[in-house]
Amino acid sequence: MSLKVAMQMDPMEGINIGGDSTFHIMLSAQARGHSLYHYRPDDLTWTGERLIAQARPVTVQKVAGDHFTFGDPVRLDLGRDIDVVWMRQDPPFDLSYTTATHLLERIEGETLVVNNPGSVRNAPEKLFVLDYARFMPPTMITRSLAETRAFLAQHGEIVVKPLYGNGGVAVFHIGSDGKNLASLVEMFSERWVEPFMVQAFIRDVASGDKRIVLVDGEVAGAVNRIPGSGEIRSNLAVGGKAAKTELTPQEQEICAILGPELKARGLLFVGIDVIGGKWLTEINVTSPTGIVAIDAFNGSDTGALIWDAIDARLSARAEAASAT
Repeated sequence: MSLKVAMQMDPMEGINIGGDSTFHIMLSAQARGHSLYHYRPDDLTWTGERLIAQARPVTVQKVAGDHFTFGDPVRLDLGRDIDVVWMRQDPPFDLSYTTATHLLERIEGETLVVNNPGSVRNAPEKLFVLDYARFMPPTMITRSLAETRAFLAQHGEIVVKPLYGNGGVAVFHIGSDGKNLASLVEMFSERWVEPFMVQAFIRDVASGDKRIVLVDGEVAGAVNRIPGSGEIRSNLAVGGKAAKTELTPQEQEICAILGPELKARGLLFVGIDVIGGKWLTEINVTSPTGIVAIDAFNGSDTGALIWDAIDARLSARAEAASAT
């Protein structure tokens, strides 16, 4: 069945077609005969009755410098004109992002939104993971310099990072001497109104930070991200190197426990981060990445798995509607 798919995402001009998961998903959709539309979050309008997006039809191809073509702008009723809406703009997870989830929630009874907007709003990366603290390294969320100093004294080395950051931005390693900790906490407090996250430094990060992708609660694959020289950050966006990997027994246990909850929440495409084969650090639900590298190493087709899961969700919705 051909679907009409609206992609709420960042500008097409800035897409890295060699590694962008959203572009990968779009290529897979197009290969199935689905029609694609592109719009930005600020193109949304709630009229009092309907959710409207000023969008443009788009076709994509894996050709650097010529990877998309826009059609003429159209006014879409996202509840009536579209089968699937993808919420794929990059964080930060701020009030703008939160507002978009509230607006998209209003069409849930008509259109499938991936990931479920209410669940995205209620499961920010570094807070949802606290439900699984038994798998996490020692962690604290605070704005207190005194508490951070006590945490450092207890654990020897720490990592400080924004609560709603992404892509490895503003992630700092503080050694046992605590140099610059006061300045860092001051900077965080001035830059963000939210608390920040502090975690015990896991030396195993030198061997990689594994991104595991789950599709509708099932493991689709994983890639190990190895930090560059002189770095603790393993994100591919800041120079990390991708490597083929397999899941450890502990990682399989984490996924088995997380999977049913993700599925129940309508979090269809999720990326979790695990260090040292056992330390869960984040559950990425806003705009997870990694499927291009996973497919390259494994010869898999995660895009197809994602669209199969969407087809199953749509079929279940149709059956439920016909039964009422």
